[in-house]
Amino acid sequence: MKVFAALLLLSLTAFAEETARSAFERGVQMFYDAKPKESVEAFDALLKLEPEVKPQLWQRGLSLYYTGDFKAGREQFETHQTYNTNDVENAAWHFLCVAKADGVKAARQVLIPIEGDARVPMKQVHELFAGKAKPEDVLKAAELGEGNELRNHRCYAHLYLGLYFEAIGDNAKAKEHMVKAATDYKMDHYMGKVAQVHVKLRGW
Repeated sequence: MKVFAALLLLSLTAFAEETARSAFERGVQMFYDAKPKESVEAFDALLKLEPEVKPQLWQRGLSLYYTGDFKAGREQFETHQTYNTNDVENAAWHFLCVAKADGVKAARQVLIPIEGDARVPMKQVHELFAGKAKPEDVLKAAELGEGNELRNHRCYAHLYLGLYFEAIGDNAKAKEHMVKAATDYKMDHYMGKVAQVHVKLRGW
């Protein structure tokens, strides 16, 4: 009986892990398919199975942003900050959620300070969101490297410029930059997909 119980427990554990993995993959795929509501549902199913992974689940925060649940998005990014303390992108998405809910001024007051994110052009993105840099500074910083590396830098620059302009209410510039991130400098990684999903959801 003890051997049987041990085997059963091992089997159930493996099943739970597989189910959690499937839920995560479904959450990602639903986001890529521009279905943020279904994406959040999948990530929430994952958290029911393994609640301890919540601090790592920044992908859920992105999906929450696109459902319009900015309060829950803010909370997810604040939780992620305890896991990943030097990520400008987390600070930026936290800013975006707060800006949508409470305005840009309030978002700047609680902008998460970040040091040590050396990725191009993340320093300038953070300064832009803080009101200490201009969009031109982000674009200039992104012009580093060549080939696919340069393309990636430009993708990130236009993605975050698009998000920034949307936050401050300039939809024309938001569209201009986001379309560039999604098409001219299209990338297939998660943040590249964000630009593509954003364009699709906004009907651009």
